[in-house]
Amino acid sequence: MKKLFFNILILSLSFAFLSACEEKTSDPPSQKTPEELATEDLTGGSSQAWVVAGGGSVIRDGRSETNIYQTFEIIFAANETSRTYQTFNNNSLFEGSGNWIFAGSSVDKIILSGSAPASGQEISFTRTGNDLRLQFSIPMPTSATGAVAGNYVFNLKRKQ
Repeated sequence: MKKLFFNILILSLSFAFLSACEEKTSDPPSQKTPEELATEDLTGGSSQAWVVAGGGSVIRDGRSETNIYQTFEIIFAANETSRTYQTFNNNSLFEGSGNWIFAGSSVDKIILSGSAPASGQEISFTRTGNDLRLQFSIPMPTSATGAVAGNYVFNLKRKQ
């Protein structure tokens, strides 16, 4: 009987020791979707201002127009219910404010609401560190947009 008790005790202690050494697994952190990551690129997580000043540039049809947009600023914001933007010193190229959406299923292109020439156009964006590149075209056409038609590249800097 003593031998049986001793064997059960050894077995129990072995089981307890092995259980204590077992690697604990926890749920992996939730992965962000490509849309969530792209939203963070534009908004910095909630709201982010981007400016030309401090080293940015604006190119239209291969020519610099930085001097016209030197004080341009765009702020992208997002929360659980909306995605908004606001611009300053936009020379009537952009609306003063509105909403933005991703262009279809693409998370590297956005469309801004409004009736300004840049509104309704697919705007490609690329963020690299503190730099944001917006690239879009305004087609030739109606008399209202004829003066601003062209292929634009806005190289913006993150406003600190």
